[in-house]
Amino acid sequence: MGSTNRRGFLVKAAGLAAGTAAVSGTWAQEKLSGAASSGRFGRGNPIAVSTYSFWRFKDGLKLPIEQCIDEAAGMGFEGVEILHIQMEQETNEYLQGLKRRALINGIDLCGMSTHQGFVSPDKAKRQQNIEKTLKTIDLAYKLGIPIIRLNTGRWGTSGSFDELMANRGIEPVLPGYTEEDGFKWVIDSIGKCLPAAKEAGVMLGLENHWGLARTAEGLLKIVNEIDSPWLKVLLDTGNFLEDPYDKLEQCAPYTVFMQAKTYYGGGLWYSLDLDYPRIAAIMRKHNYRGWVSLEFEGNEDYKTAIPKSLALLRSAFA
Repeated sequence: MGSTNRRGFLVKAAGLAAGTAAVSGTWAQEKLSGAASSGRFGRGNPIAVSTYSFWRFKDGLKLPIEQCIDEAAGMGFEGVEILHIQMEQETNEYLQGLKRRALINGIDLCGMSTHQGFVSPDKAKRQQNIEKTLKTIDLAYKLGIPIIRLNTGRWGTSGSFDELMANRGIEPVLPGYTEEDGFKWVIDSIGKCLPAAKEAGVMLGLENHWGLARTAEGLLKIVNEIDSPWLKVLLDTGNFLEDPYDKLEQCAPYTVFMQAKTYYGGGLWYSLDLDYPRIAAIMRKHNYRGWVSLEFEGNEDYKTAIPKSLALLRSAFA
């Protein structure tokens, strides 16, 4: 073959190869996009358990976090969410011991729930809760936990949590103030926590946990007004007490962590008949790939109720 013919052949071959690669690349992109949108490939959601599930604030049941990690791993969970007030210490030795325990058990420490609130006209009290939140961010950072749960806080006009639950989570605004005052306090306080969250690489997940986040509208008002990649929604399936599915769908596009309630043996304060296949379908529709963390809130013995809950969630979110 002459040099001219050979050169022409090589040019044509290169063009053909480029064209084939372009077509193949486009096809692959379309196939990937189609597979992702249809959910045909990829994993299901990883399933965790909150240490709250073993305790539930029941007298005599406050298990050490170490035992919760062992129990969770033995039952087959992939992660553990730590309830801050269940921790026995905050020393670095204790924290690193928990990390070691999780590693040996082959389980992730995936979240931490703190108890704080910013709904108060008292600036000093809000500052105390800001400082508490900053400390929790630091604890999560030392534990390698990527997200902490935040509350808005409540007005405190209910006599007790039992009374609040009897009123379906609704309580009057503090006399002399408005809900808009409350939103301002919450938005300002969370804003003061965001630089530390960003620096530590710890997300803030605002939960629909009574107070100003009792409704989807209230929760999203705060998240949208702050408009930060470090503040998103931590969605609890059991905290919208009426017609939950539309509300869960409203929040789904903003959700980075999910807590899933079950009530075997009857709920401690109430029970909801939650359709988890329906909830899982809602979350898949909005491309949610994150953790689903069990919060068992029933009266049955955790040793039987938690494994049943895991089977339910794994079936739905697989």
